[in-house]
Amino acid sequence: MHSHIDLPAASVLHFGPYAFHLRQRLVLDGDRQLRMGGRALDILQVLVERAGRVVRKEQLIALVWPDSVVEEINLRVHIAALRRALGDGENGQRYIVNVPQCGYCFIAPVQAGSVAQVVFETLHAPQHNLPARLTSVIGRDSLVGSLVRQMPLCRLMTLTGPAGVGKSTVALRVAELLLQHYRDGIWYIDLSVIDDAPSLLDHLLRTLDTSFESLVSRHALLVLDNGERRREPCRALVERLLLAAPRLALLVTSREPLQADLETLQSVAPLAFPKASASDTVDEVMSYSAVQLLVSRARARQHDFSLREQDLPTVCDICRRLDGLPLAIELAAAQIDALALVGLQTQLDNGLRLLSHGRRTAVARLQSMNAALDWSYQDLKSSEQRVLQRLSVFKMAFTEAAALRVIDGAHLTAIIERLVAKSWLTVEQGADPVRYRMLNTIRCYVREQLESSGELSAIVHRYALYHGRHRSGSGVQLAT
Repeated sequence: MHSHIDLPAASVLHFGPYAFHLRQRLVLDGDRQLRMGGRALDILQVLVERAGRVVRKEQLIALVWPDSVVEEINLRVHIAALRRALGDGENGQRYIVNVPQCGYCFIAPVQAGSVAQVVFETLHAPQHNLPARLTSVIGRDSLVGSLVRQMPLCRLMTLTGPAGVGKSTVALRVAELLLQHYRDGIWYIDLSVIDDAPSLLDHLLRTLDTSFESLVSRHALLVLDNGERRREPCRALVERLLLAAPRLALLVTSREPLQADLETLQSVAPLAFPKASASDTVDEVMSYSAVQLLVSRARARQHDFSLREQDLPTVCDICRRLDGLPLAIELAAAQIDALALVGLQTQLDNGLRLLSHGRRTAVARLQSMNAALDWSYQDLKSSEQRVLQRLSVFKMAFTEAAALRVIDGAHLTAIIERLVAKSWLTVEQGADPVRYRMLNTIRCYVREQLESSGELSAIVHRYALYHGRHRSGSGVQLAT
């Protein structure tokens, strides 16, 4: 098979621990040659040369089998063999991901061993300012694949969800996979760091080093992160850009919708976690993305970490109590080498204090769960904060009628709806009447605020009276 770009004959492509010698058609892991067939090498070359781009299945088949009619199952078999040869997925390292209903993408960083190739890649590199991703993205293949397919047809997409659910991670992964689609590049703006900027538009133009007249003619994607922090200016900005720049697309992350014209909403849900582990095996528990993330991050810090049968109840409980929130799981995993799993489970009884040791290189709001929640709690109205604090006595799902009986406050219905819109409460799907739920991590946080307010005893007493009258069938329990 011929090379698909003008590679020098002696080029070597490096990724992970491997060196792919294109001329000799071999892959080395140090001095050891990996055993893989010719078709697998062809597939690898196509994907590596297009690292960061989604290669459609039809295109991959046409390039690897140009003179044959081949079924998709053949491609899947060779992809599986290639992944096994590379140890794809071991120790948290991913190389090839499947973008559902679309194709495959090589996601590991690739470096060329030839100066000529480095020059070639520099001249043809997509324009962007996306931050470097330090860890693999786990449990988001389906969502990312769906967004990759939607974005070329969508002018404004807003990703919503609670603190720590991974909205920014998903948005940046989608942006990485779309780098080749937008001729004039992809540009990332973190709205959380420009509170003192006189104008979001001015900041955007300075970041892109361009004028408004030049911007409106571009075919580009703008990623606006943390839109809730400056929601009204952000909405005004995107609506102006949508009107003035017909080839510009916007991908926004926000804990609540912008309510802008042409806005498409996509909720980012927590990672899946097992409800119980009494009869589950290690393989069954590892099929849940929350567990995969916990184990992957634990192995990154403690290389001999392995999940054993006796660990399953503990791991399931940890992931459940952390609500499947990626940020909470990553912060917890950082403590496993010091506390072990049982110690970590025990320390979770002390609220969110354990979840306060993130990467020192992370922005301040992502170094602890308290900081992540403080970020949007401070933006709530005092009436919203007060209702949220009082609702923390409900450990299980509750109805509006139950809330009205337990807590005082004018306009309670409207406030609850706003708290749902701002991702502080979730709505149970299919429940009749409508039932609301507060994530465990959020409940711990606002319970501390309730304790500081001096209202704890009164609210707990009112709840106990209500619970006593409706003990049979209320579906709620007292938070402890």
